[in-house]
Amino acid sequence: MAASSAMQSILARPPLNRVVSNRSTNRVNQLLTPTSYVPHLPRYASSMRVRCMAEEDQQEQPKPATTSPSPPQPQQTPRPAPKVSTKFSDVLAFSGPAPERINGRLAMIGFVAALAVELSNGQNVFEQISNGGIPWFLGTSIVLSFASLIPLFQGVSVESKSKGLMTSNAEMWNGRFAMLGLVALAFTEYVKGGTLI
Repeated sequence: MAASSAMQSILARPPLNRVVSNRSTNRVNQLLTPTSYVPHLPRYASSMRVRCMAEEDQQEQPKPATTSPSPPQPQQTPRPAPKVSTKFSDVLAFSGPAPERINGRLAMIGFVAALAVELSNGQNVFEQISNGGIPWFLGTSIVLSFASLIPLFQGVSVESKSKGLMTSNAEMWNGRFAMLGLVALAFTEYVKGGTLI
């Protein structure tokens, strides 16, 4: 509130106009009196009002100066979480809940599967893809995509299911690292010309 009243006083102040004919007096006046730029306001500016849009629970409560016990305050009920949009365009939007999570889940499974096949058969990622890996990739992608999208279309948010060690942020970071790891594994094997291990 103090900031808005300060801004109103600055904007409502008329511009400082000084007319001085003598050059030496003008220099002295410039050194002694501060000048500030005040923009010209349109005539409807005086009817413009500033209002606070803060919510009730965010406003500061004044603390009593005395140390006497206060009467018990009624408990505030927590506000329900906002509804999650179930529109197809919102779920699959660039910043929506589905794309990065689905890609991260696929990358986590792909990275572990690529390393497991490489350790068991000695095939690098490119050999795995060319020797029948495409149907496995497509099947896994379809199953995991549908399994990830069904709860989102039912209005269940990922954050509501995260508890303890397995949080939605941990899943997001693990997915990001798996995406980087899968690309790094393929790039290293390409440059090296063979398997990593």
